[in-house]
Amino acid sequence: MVASAASGLAPAGGWGLSVCAEIGYKGLINYSGGAGVWGDDRRVFVAMSGGVDSAAAALLLQQAGCDVTGVTLRLHHYKDRPGLCGSADDIETARSVAAAMGIPHMVLDLCELFQRQVMDRFVWAYTHGRTPNPCIDCNREIKFGALLDWALAQGADAIATGHYARLRQDDSGRWQLLRGVDRRKDQTYFLYQLTQRQLAHLCLPVGDYEKPALRALAAAHGLSNAQKADSQDICFVPDGDYVSFLRQYGGVEPSPGDFVDEAGLVLGRHQGLECYTIGQRKGLGVSADAPLYVLGKDLDRGTILLGGDDRLYTRELTAERVNWLSIPEPAGPLSVTAKTRYSQRESAATVEPLPGGRIRVMFQEPQRAITPGQAVVFYDGELVLGGGTICP
Repeated sequence: MVASAASGLAPAGGWGLSVCAEIGYKGLINYSGGAGVWGDDRRVFVAMSGGVDSAAAALLLQQAGCDVTGVTLRLHHYKDRPGLCGSADDIETARSVAAAMGIPHMVLDLCELFQRQVMDRFVWAYTHGRTPNPCIDCNREIKFGALLDWALAQGADAIATGHYARLRQDDSGRWQLLRGVDRRKDQTYFLYQLTQRQLAHLCLPVGDYEKPALRALAAAHGLSNAQKADSQDICFVPDGDYVSFLRQYGGVEPSPGDFVDEAGLVLGRHQGLECYTIGQRKGLGVSADAPLYVLGKDLDRGTILLGGDDRLYTRELTAERVNWLSIPEPAGPLSVTAKTRYSQRESAATVEPLPGGRIRVMFQEPQRAITPGQAVVFYDGELVLGGGTICP
């Protein structure tokens, strides 16, 4: 079960209340650790991105008595791209923050694996009419895959990250993922593909805090990144220019084709299927009496279907690559709340198993711009049940 301040229970390593008193923060609920409890000299490798969240995670674990080592991942070779995750600037920031904390710091080069497991998949998805979410692949394969395997081989008991999420065990011993306390920052949408083994060796110290408290904590300890802005871009796509990335990295040259309406009437020319995503309105270059949106793509014909906003809504989707995280795979229909985009509010839905490991998701209310390649993630209150990748 999750120990909580309200219940009067606390993990054996304590709550780190000195931290809360120092920054005047009263919002601590509980320690979200998968790898046992805080303290007792557990050796934890913290994935330090150079941002304030992972720095705060390291601070919290250090104050709890853990043997903390900072590790920064080198994932690509963009050396002069400040603001992109894994840039040379981020590595240097993480190194200086670790030094200020008095903890060891290492850089782990996973460029080749990241290229194969994340960047190549990104290119494949776009060239097959999908809009991928590479952060989900990175979490599963890199941060909680390769990094965890390497850390355990180095003698670590667990890894920790600065994700806004929490963990607990149910009565059967199954690890469960819960939303972060700061709902505006909750990152469980990106973590639904994790496994029981990964959760068992994972600490999520910041999941019980809100962002301002973490900034205050870092500032109180004189860390240089206390007010550092959050990164916004996909870390390997400079300036968010996906099309240029596909050309330069993937060797993809988008092929122009026709915009068509639902009657098959040609409305204009597009610059290539890869240049557009479901729900897009801007940049179409098509004149019409009413606003037009991208409704779908036909890979065989090379056409893009346009229509009104009302045509973007649907109640049903099919998903593949399904992972049931916090509960066993259900044998029959299951009532959940679900969302198909990170920033979206969940809506009531029913999940129904299909042959071949796929699922059908039926929403009570129509959902806007359900996009192949994105994730649909299922919740039961605070609990993250699992999710899957939306099929075309």
